[in-house]
Amino acid sequence: MSLDYRKILKIAKEAAFQAGNYLKENFEIKPKVEFKGEINLITERDRKSQQIVYNIISSAFPEHSILGEEELNVERNKEFLWIVDPLDGTTNYAHGLPYFCVSIAFVENDETKVGVVYNPMLDEMIWAIRGEGAYLNGKRLKVSKEIDINKSLLATGFPYDLRESEENNINYFNSFIYKAQAVRRCGSAALDLAYVAAGRYDGFWELKLYPWDTAAAALFVEEAGGKVTDFSGKPFNPFKKECLASNGIIHNQLLDVIKKVRKK
Repeated sequence: MSLDYRKILKIAKEAAFQAGNYLKENFEIKPKVEFKGEINLITERDRKSQQIVYNIISSAFPEHSILGEEELNVERNKEFLWIVDPLDGTTNYAHGLPYFCVSIAFVENDETKVGVVYNPMLDEMIWAIRGEGAYLNGKRLKVSKEIDINKSLLATGFPYDLRESEENNINYFNSFIYKAQAVRRCGSAALDLAYVAAGRYDGFWELKLYPWDTAAAALFVEEAGGKVTDFSGKPFNPFKKECLASNGIIHNQLLDVIKKVRKK
C-alpha cells in the first residue's frame, strides 16, 4: 500500500495546530490537576488536546492505529501507527511556564516516517518527512557545528520515579554538568530534541522515556544531520527507554561520559 506522506504531514500539522491552539487559548486559566504518580501530573487539557488530535487523525485515516500518552491505544491496522503526546510539558503548563508542545509521529512498519512538534507559545511548527529534511516554519534545520563537549549546551530531563529509583539520571547529570558548557532541564523531551535539530542545543540525553516523547522529534535530529542512539551507541528505538541525541560531531564524547558513569 502506497501512502501519501504529504497528506499525512498535512493532517499531523492540522491536528498539532488545533490542539496547540486550544492549549494556548486556555493557558492563562489554571487547569484542574490530577496525579498519575507522586509528581506525575495530568490535567483536563491533556485529555482535551488528545481528543482533538484523535478526532482529526481518525477522521482522515480511520483504518490507522493510534497510541497516545493519556490512556489512548486504538489498534487497527498494525502497519500504520500514529503516536501522540497531546501536551509534552504538563508540569510546566500546570505551573504557567510556557515551555510545552504537542508531538505527533506517524510510524509505518516500526519506522517513523513523519513527525510534527508544535510549540504554540512561540508559534513554532517543526516537522519532517523521512528523507526530505527537517523544517521549522518553512526554514530547513541543521544541527550545530560544535566540536567540543566543553563548549556544548546540553539538555536533559529526569524520570517521574526519581525519588524511588536509583536509576534516576542524577549520576549522569552530575558528570555532564562538569563536562559541558551548560546543561538545561526545561521539562519537554520533544522540544529538547527538536531544538537539537535546530542547533539550539548541541546534545540531549534522557532515560525512561516513552515513544510519544521521542518518536517525532528524534526524526528531526536525524533529518537535520545529527545522530540519535541509545546509551550504548546502538540505533535508537522510540519504544526503548534511552535516548542520546547530538549534532553527531560530539556524539562519541557524550557516549564516553555515559560509559564512564556506568562503570562506576
